[in-house]
Amino acid sequence: MIIILKQNAEQRAIKALCEELKSQGLSIHESVGEATHILGLIGDTTSIAESWLRASPVVEDVRRVSEPYKKANRKFHPEDTVVTVGGTRIGGGNFAVIAGPCSVESKAQITQVAESVQAAGASLLRGGAFKPRTSPYSFQGMRAEGLELLREARQATGMPIVTEIMNTEHLPLFGDVDLIQVGARNMQNFELLKAVGQSGKPVLLKRGLSATLEELVMSAEYIMAEGNEQVILCERGIRTFENSMRNTLDISAVPMLKKMTHLPVVIDPSHAAGIAWMVEPLAQAAVAAGADGLMIEVHNDPAHAKCDGAQSLTPDQFAVLMGKIGPEAVFFGKTLN
Repeated sequence: MIIILKQNAEQRAIKALCEELKSQGLSIHESVGEATHILGLIGDTTSIAESWLRASPVVEDVRRVSEPYKKANRKFHPEDTVVTVGGTRIGGGNFAVIAGPCSVESKAQITQVAESVQAAGASLLRGGAFKPRTSPYSFQGMRAEGLELLREARQATGMPIVTEIMNTEHLPLFGDVDLIQVGARNMQNFELLKAVGQSGKPVLLKRGLSATLEELVMSAEYIMAEGNEQVILCERGIRTFENSMRNTLDISAVPMLKKMTHLPVVIDPSHAAGIAWMVEPLAQAAVAAGADGLMIEVHNDPAHAKCDGAQSLTPDQFAVLMGKIGPEAVFFGKTLN
């Protein structure tokens, strides 16, 4: 249930109403915008009479919310959320590009890629230290050493770092990671979601390979229920019957998620297609659909990459893409970070 308060409502009366609602076992999510002031009631509201609420001198309107997600629901929070990562703003008209290799392979590799993507216009550096792989015999990442190399690349460039966490035991290692990524395979690892929620760190949550949009938003709700509202949703392609590409990019997820939730939405065209030459058109489609950012894999030597070389752009290819993405983002009303 949401309560829309009257403009210029008396603060003392609002506080009294909130205290009365809390005494009935409800928690309150308060959202204050430029022209709206909303109280979102979380808990069992079946015994709360709408007529009683409407009788309050500070209440403009009352609406019941049927969706199971509350904190992530746009009805509770009409204005876009802006997540700030190391000074880079994402959402609310702010567009950011995250770029870097699938996995960290060496100090020279990650630093060179970081410098090249920064020069081309990327705002954040991605790189996998812990890698979830389908085969147990595939390269699993450099783990703690990879995290250290990411920190060194950040020190060299000033770029905030984005990397994936695999389980709760690794969380102490992520204390100075700027944006923690929860990958598609862990989207419904609820204990991990709770843990990153408690960390207070900004979280990039990727959609599972066969997850519905409601399931994605409900996973975000797990993080937000722990008090962490710095969540960015990422569409990275879903598994369909089509086998000419790695996954199928659900571009319709962008406007639908924008309707469902106030959280920023970014697109990962690299994992969506798994083919380097498809990254550019999919990235451009994402911008046109209203995405708040892109996450693109870039490697200085894709042919010899230890992970996902086939979908990685070279630094030169990335620079060409950014030359197109930047003006397009501005055309669609975004501020490019």
